[in-house]
Amino acid sequence: MAAFTGASSTTLISPPHISRQCLVEVASTRISGLKMVSFSNSGRSNLPVSFRRLQISCAAKPETVEKVCDIVKKQLALKDDVSVAGDSKFATLGADSLDTVEIVMALEEAFGITVEEESAQSIATVQDAADLIEKLCEKDSA
Repeated sequence: MAAFTGASSTTLISPPHISRQCLVEVASTRISGLKMVSFSNSGRSNLPVSFRRLQISCAAKPETVEKVCDIVKKQLALKDDVSVAGDSKFATLGADSLDTVEIVMALEEAFGITVEEESAQSIATVQDAADLIEKLCEKDSA
């Protein structure tokens, strides 16, 4: 059985054909403010593939991703023919650690947010940045 806690509710999930005795090693880690939950049953292989790994994610709004792409292109002085998308990694686009700091500063200014150093270190892609921005904007408006 696993619990997923949202902003206003908690949902319990337990696959009906798996006994409680063999289910319940749940490992979770944080990914962009969301939890990734993995199910295992101490090495037994009777869990269906769909329940061995369950990932829940929520992507940022397309307009947020687009704005982040524009800021990244501007900060890195990329040519118009260079494609920047949500899955673009800063390092692949040629950004070093100083460039990444400057990108984060530009994002803070553009979105009116403050990014903590720990959070900034977890940003590797445009999507990571967009997800963090939406999380911080949601937190600020609450």
